[in-house]
Amino acid sequence: MGDGDGWADCGLGHTHWGRFGAAGLLAYHRDPGGQVWVLLQQRAWWGIGGGTWGMFGGALHSHEDPVSGALRETAEECTLDTAAVNVHGTSVEDHGGWSFTSVIGSLPELTGVGPASRETRRAEWVRAEEVVDRKLFAPFARSWPRLRDAMKGVVLVVDAANVVGSRADGWWKDRAGANLRLRDDLKALNAGVEGLPGEFVRFDRCFPDVVLVVEGAARSVADEPANGVGVVAAPGSGDDQIVDLVQGAGPGTAHLVVTADRELRRRCEAAGAAVIGPRWLLERI
Repeated sequence: MGDGDGWADCGLGHTHWGRFGAAGLLAYHRDPGGQVWVLLQQRAWWGIGGGTWGMFGGALHSHEDPVSGALRETAEECTLDTAAVNVHGTSVEDHGGWSFTSVIGSLPELTGVGPASRETRRAEWVRAEEVVDRKLFAPFARSWPRLRDAMKGVVLVVDAANVVGSRADGWWKDRAGANLRLRDDLKALNAGVEGLPGEFVRFDRCFPDVVLVVEGAARSVADEPANGVGVVAAPGSGDDQIVDLVQGAGPGTAHLVVTADRELRRRCEAAGAAVIGPRWLLERI
C-alpha cells in the first residue's frame, strides 16, 4: 500500500481510485511490416471494470511524477521490462481536482508479457485496429480515439545556424562556441516539452529525440560528447542535411523542425514535417 491508494472525488462529481491522481502506460510496438501492436491488460474479475481490457496503471503516490508512476504500476501488474520503454509523451484527462495521465511509449521488440499480480487476469499484445473489438474498460474506451493517434515518436530537428543567429549574444565572435552553448541548452528538453504547435501530435507533454544540425565552422561540435542531444554535422549545406533527415522519417515518427528560414520551411513542409520558429524553442530552454 502506498500513500496514493485510496478514493478521491473530482470536480465533475465522480469518485476515482488514487488520492493524488492516477496514471497508466499505453505501450506499443511497430513491427518491420508497419503493424502496430498495443499491450493490453484484462482486469481481474474482482476489481473495478472486472474482465474488461485497458492499459496497465493505477494510483500515483504523493512523491511521484506520472511517468514514474505509470511505469511502476505496470511493472507491478505484469512482467514487461519497463526499462525498455521509450516514453514519447503524456496525455492528461483532467476531471477538476483529479486527473488521469496516459503515458505513451514504444518498445523495440514484441516480447512475451504475462500477469505479475492478482490485479491482472491476462496481458496480451493486440493489433491496434482490433483494440475496439475487445470489451474495453470504459475510461480507456473514451480515451482510445485520442491515444491511437499519439502512438508516434517525435524528433525535434534544430537548425543550429538559424537559431544561434537569432540570439544577440556575440555568436559571430565564436561560432563553434555559440553552437556548443546551444547544444548544452537543449539538454533542458530532456525533462519534456509542452506547447507543441496545433494538432502536430496529441501530447500534453512530449519527450522528443532532439537533433542539432551544425554546419561550417561549427561542425566540430559533433565531436563533443552530448547527453540526450544528438548532433549531426552537415558535410555541406545544413539545410540539405535537415531535409534529408525529414525525408528519411519512418511511418511512426513525426518531425518538428525549428527554423525561421522561409525556403527551408517550404522544403520541410513539402517533405511532411511541421516547422516552428526559434522563439518557441528559446522560450523552453
